[in-house]
Order: sequence, then structure tokens, then C-alpha cells
Amino acid sequence: MELKKEIVDRINQLEEKYSQMGQSIESYLDGLLLSNYLTYWDYIQVETLLTLQNPKTDFPDEKIFIMYHQITELYFKLSLHEMEQIGNNGPNILPNGQNLGWKDKIEVNFFAERITRINRYFESLTKSFEIMVDGMEKEQFLRYRMALLPASGFQSAQYRKIEICATDFFNLVDKEVRPSLVGKNPSIDEMFQNIYWNKGATELSTGKKTLTLNQFEKKYGAEFISLAKEYQTKNMWAKFKSLSPEDQKHPKLINALKELDVNVNINWPLMHYKSAVRYLQQNTEDIAATGGTNWQKYLPPRFQKRIFYPEIWTEQEHEDWGKGWVETNVFRIGK
Repeated sequence: MELKKEIVDRINQLEEKYSQMGQSIESYLDGLLLSNYLTYWDYIQVETLLTLQNPKTDFPDEKIFIMYHQITELYFKLSLHEMEQIGNNGPNILPNGQNLGWKDKIEVNFFAERITRINRYFESLTKSFEIMVDGMEKEQFLRYRMALLPASGFQSAQYRKIEICATDFFNLVDKEVRPSLVGKNPSIDEMFQNIYWNKGATELSTGKKTLTLNQFEKKYGAEFISLAKEYQTKNMWAKFKSLSPEDQKHPKLINALKELDVNVNINWPLMHYKSAVRYLQQNTEDIAATGGTNWQKYLPPRFQKRIFYPEIWTEQEHEDWGKGWVETNVFRIGK
């Protein structure tokens, strides 16, 4: 049987591809003949994925709690995937679609599109967080949460990595400490000792580090510092500053960076705050979170004033950071 020209052309392209690597096309064709057909469940590893929910109690709603947090971590991984592409300057695909390489300079539209992707991930998370706010019985949550001590969502390492990759590390320092470091060129190690999230994991009664924080620092502290050093020159703001003055005015990119700031530093933590109010606030008496974190002071952005890109916001926007969201979505002012 005579082969179609399209088939012969593809075989010749494959032969050229493998010969450039010193490989024989015959061996790869043999492998293709012996391989099984790919299935959805094997490719996605569905059976493995569905075995990763291991509740600590028999309360049915605990499975909701576990699965939603696992979904969250997958979205965080997607976000870090985009940030890695930006940090490494973006892919360069040759006209024939092969030989993936890396550009010396990031292209502004590529940059804006990747930030937009991250915003989609966070918007999906924020919109779906009603699953946590209203999708569990309060009585069940207040019972099974005691079996989770001292674990806490505070310990999401991927979320911290997103913060580190998003901005100059200085912007993650506790806002009370930042003024004392201005003009001193502090090291990453020094700034890490004053990272903003430490205040969120102190014991309410003594002010000492919680076990939650000690566990977290022991497991990830060195990794965070290493990542921060790696991204000193390729975090999202550093990449923005490497653009030409003209590209720095690109409206799509500016808007995408603003949306990222709002999504990560206002919308996402305040959805957690809304959930904490729902489950942990009882009249004038507040219940501590599972890790003993001080959620009342830690979650509201108006207390943290954590802003990835302060240079692109006005002074009034700095002053009002997160305030409108709290009034509208938590305290229902104007509704």
C-alpha cells in the first residue's frame, strides 16, 4: 500500500528530529507499536487523585474542607507555573513549533497575558470560596477542627511562594519595620526575620510564636529564603522595571498587575476573613483559629497594608487599602 504524501512528510520530519539527537527513528516506531492507548483516567491519574482525601474524623463536612483546600493548592501551583515562565523571561517557540528556548527580554504582551492567567485562577478561587463560607455546617466545623490542631491554612507554602515571586521582598516585611530598613539595603535573611506573616501566628495570650509557625519555619524557612534570593532580579516587579519606559505604560499590563495586587492581597485574604467571622466569631468572644493564629489582626488587609506594587497606586488608594471590601462584603454596609 502506497503511503500518503502527508504521512511520508511526517515520517521524514520525525527521522530528522531523532537523527539530530543521534537516535534511530526505528526504535521509537517500535516503541509506538508496543505502547498502550492513552486513557483519560491514566493521564489525569484520577484514581490516585481520589484517594488523597483522608479525614481525621467521621464528620461528613470534613471531606469538603479537605477537597477544597486541595483544589486551592492546585490553583496556587498553576499560578506559580505562570510566574516561573515570567521570571525566566518567557518561552521562545520557533516558527516550526519546536526547539523551545528563552528570550533575553520579556515581551510585554506575553507578560500581561501570564499575569491575566494568574488573575483568572485567583478570581475562580475567590468566587468559589462560598463553599467554605456557607457550604459547611458550623456545628460540624467547630467540632472536627479540634482534630486538626495545630495545622492551619496559614501553612500553605505555595501561597507564600506566590507572594515572594510577585514582588520585591521588602514589600513583604512587616509594615511597622519597613521604615527602619529604608536606605539600609537589608539582606533577604534580615528581612525574612521580619516577614509580615509572623504576626499572624503568635499566641493570643503570650505573643510568642505558635507551634504552627515553628513547624512552618522549620520545614520551609530555608526554601523561602532561597526562593527570595533567586527572584530578587526576576520577581514580577523586577521584570516590570526591566521593560522599556514605553512598555511600562502598557495599559493591559498595568491593569493586570493592579488586579493581581487586589486579588492576592485583598480579595483572597478577606474571603478567609469572611469565613472566620462566620465560624469563629461568637458575639464579643472570638474563637482562635486551629493554629492559634491571630486571624482578627492578620487577615484584614487594612491592618497589614501589604501591597505588591505600591508605585502604581495613589496615596488615597494606599490609605483605603481593603477598607471598601470589608464594609461591603463582611459588615454589609450599604446593603
